[in-house]
Amino acid sequence: MNFIKRFGLIIVINALVMVTISIILSVFNIQPYLNKYGINYSSLMIYCLLWGFGGAFISLLLSKFMAKTMMGVQIIDPNTLSSADEQWLIQTVHRLAQHASLPKMPEVGIYNGDEMNAFATGPSKSNSLVAVSSGILNRMNRNELEGVLAHEVAHIANGDMVTMVLIQGIVNAFGMFLSRIAAFALSQVVDEKKAPIVRFIATIVFDILFNFLGMFVVSYFSRRREFRADAGSASLSGKDKMIQALQRLQNEMLPAPAEKSPVATLQISDRRKSFMSALATHPSLEDRIARLQGGV
Repeated sequence: MNFIKRFGLIIVINALVMVTISIILSVFNIQPYLNKYGINYSSLMIYCLLWGFGGAFISLLLSKFMAKTMMGVQIIDPNTLSSADEQWLIQTVHRLAQHASLPKMPEVGIYNGDEMNAFATGPSKSNSLVAVSSGILNRMNRNELEGVLAHEVAHIANGDMVTMVLIQGIVNAFGMFLSRIAAFALSQVVDEKKAPIVRFIATIVFDILFNFLGMFVVSYFSRRREFRADAGSASLSGKDKMIQALQRLQNEMLPAPAEKSPVATLQISDRRKSFMSALATHPSLEDRIARLQGGV
């Protein structure tokens, strides 16, 4: 049932993106980028920017709703606290948020999950959410957990969700732009009757290729923001607490859910140093600990 609910939500969001962008194209009378003379580069650029940024920004705007719906995050009401853990979570996040000078206190929530994980999401510093799994709440002590919470608050204070949406939007738009130019060029060297199908297939292939290459860029900036959030955690709650949290994760080495562009997580990293590590959204735990300790 949860899978069907999540799948349905993804379909609805994608439909919303398509309808919104189609309306914008129609209202502003954006002409098709292909005409009898070839490519209209102005129309193509507008088309790619709308599609590249449109989905990313809509996902960002809906990120809190998606987290609550898809992950089952239960928001803690400060007025009806049901346990000492909830009280401590609220007080700690609010204290860290004040220390980070956030304009508004984030919502705080818990979701059921055995993995040791936490994330921050939301469209702005004034409209954010910090959530922790029941697994991390049960298996970390309060010093370690405070380091994790400070890391997530630092993500919000750094504006990481918006930053990653902008980077993802640029990568999406650039990939779409290049793929359509490359596909059109390829269609010009085949028979005129075959050109449409060649252009269609080539566009799909080049989209996949450029999206894959773009993942290296997005992952690079994602790893950098994790180092910044670790440094922010050290500033907000003390370096030792963040190091203890990472060492605890290192000992557990349990996999956490994959991150989506609007959700910033304290995700467990892979120890392996390989070509594919360039696609990792998080640095290795060893590198993060060493950076905090001043070793690198």
